[in-house]
Formats: sequence, structure tokens, C-alpha cells
Amino acid sequence: MKVKATLKQIAKELNVSVSTVSKALNDSPEISDLTKIKIKEYAKLKNYKPNVIGLNLKNRKTKTIGVIIPNILNSFFAKVFSGIEKVADEKGYNVIMCISNESMDKEAHTLEMLSNGTIDGFILSVSEEAQKLQDYSHFKEIIYDGTPIVMFDRIADGIECDKVVVDDFDSALNSTQRLIDLGCKNIALLSSVDNLSVGKLRADGYLKALTDNNIAINENIILRTDSEEDLKSRIEAIFDNNTIDGVFALDENDSVAALKIGLKKGYKIPEELSIIGFADGILASRRLTPSLTTISQHGVEIGEVAAKLLIDRLESKEENIPYETVVIKTKLKERESSRKV
Repeated sequence: MKVKATLKQIAKELNVSVSTVSKALNDSPEISDLTKIKIKEYAKLKNYKPNVIGLNLKNRKTKTIGVIIPNILNSFFAKVFSGIEKVADEKGYNVIMCISNESMDKEAHTLEMLSNGTIDGFILSVSEEAQKLQDYSHFKEIIYDGTPIVMFDRIADGIECDKVVVDDFDSALNSTQRLIDLGCKNIALLSSVDNLSVGKLRADGYLKALTDNNIAINENIILRTDSEEDLKSRIEAIFDNNTIDGVFALDENDSVAALKIGLKKGYKIPEELSIIGFADGILASRRLTPSLTTISQHGVEIGEVAAKLLIDRLESKEENIPYETVVIKTKLKERESSRKV
């Protein structure tokens, strides 16, 4: 049986973009006649058949939303998904959840697979690999083909779509300022998410707070990496070789590691060491002693807003609706790991 080719395969063989192949097969005036002939002849040779369901997406609604998250074990993404599902259920939509496992290839494959008539639109947080490589071509192709995307938390700059984010920079600035107000002068920064857009914004907020308070930036107590394992292997050196009285951690696992190492090294928390961490997961709030002061990202609200943005766009009769970026304000939840004034 002769195997049918896909747009992606044809594009790869001819060294052109998927959108160029799509335009050529649909006789777009944007493509030269020579290129059209070349692509059409090759498509015929490879037994390409257009996806009728995909072509009729504008006229046929599946009432299904595709959600792609990078990591199912992260409590933040679980909260976002619950918010998406709540709104989708209220609006009569079904939800299909897929996991990229931080892989750009898996992310791209999922987009291609589900956009062939299975779903009406996507809600997603960009994979670690795509952000590291700064390769967002797979999003551009899906949007060009008429399938809307709403990005949340980790977004891709330069991709025109609706987005829902938290105020990462301001949250980090304000949290670092809180540590300074508590009397901390030597505040360590711990980040295992430095390759992510959110990690960079949070680190910038920390540095701005130090600068605003005329506190010298000490590179010896700043640990920025893109691996939890790397951070865990290097974190003890921060405590052993430096005098620190505060820690700002950019991820829940980073803050948990700081608390455990601080206790191991004999610090009295919060009397001698104050800790604030990003992400308000179960581990931070309920399972640690002392409990961690954290920045709540309001994951459920992010999911609700993302779902509303997508469904409003899907159901609108207007074309060329301007894209919107919604910023959700975080909240500092003070617990036992930060000193009280």
C-alpha cells in the first residue's frame, strides 16, 4: 500500500516551509508559478491527499480544546489545567490534555496531530527545549493554518497569539524587597530554570531590587542553572563558603532544597535565614517544617482566563480580533520561613 505524504514531509524534502507548501497547493498568489508546479508535482508523486477535515475546520467545530503542558508532575500546571477544564465544561467544550515532557519535537508532533480536525484550538505552555533553542516555527505554522493558540506562563516572544502570564519581574522584585525589609543583606539567588523565559524575568527582578537598595551584587551567592540536579550538587557550596541571611528561590524545588540544606547546615529559620520561593505547591505549604513563604501564581485563574480567551476567539463572528496579553498578579503568602517584622 502506497504511503500518503504529509505537508511536513513535502516541506522537508523540498527544503521549504510548511506554509509555502500549503499556499502552493492552494494556488496562493504569494507563491511563484515555478514553485507551485514543483510542489504540486512532488505532492502528486508522493501521493499527498489533503485532509478534508482540516480544510473544513473553519466551518466545522469539534467543541474540543487541546492543552499541552510541559510537565504533569508540576503542581502549577495541574492547577492551570483544572482552571481550563472548569471553564471548558461550563461552555460545553471537551478538553484533550497532552504532555510535551519538555521536548520540542513532541510538542510539534502533538500540534500537528491534533490540528488535523481533532481540536478547535490550543492552550499551551512552551517546552523547555523550544525556549532553549528559541525555535517557535511549529507555532507559526499552526497559527497560519487557522488554528488559534493561547500561551500561558512560558510564552514565545514574537509569536502573535493570545497570552496569559504572571508578573514574574515585579513579583521577584517585590519578594526580594521583602527580604531586604526584613533586614537581609546577603540574599542568595537559586535558580534551576535559567533557560526559561520566566526564570530570566525573575532573576532580573532580584537584581533590580538589589540595585535599587544599593546592595552590591555578589556573584558568589548567585546560582543560575537549567538543571535541578546541577543546582542540588552546587547549592551546599553557597552555604559553606558564604555568609547568607536570605534566599530567593525561583522554583518550588529550588526553595525546598534551600530549606533542607539551610537546616542541615544549622541555620535557625527564620531567625538566621529567611527564604522565599516561587510557586505555591503542596510541598511548600503543607509538608515542610518550617513551612515556606511562597509566591502564589494563581494557576487556576490563569487556566480560567486562558480558556475564556480561546473560546471567545473561537466563537466570535469577527475576524482579525487583536491579540491580548493578560497579566495575572501574584500574591506573596508569608509562612514560617520568613521573619516577621
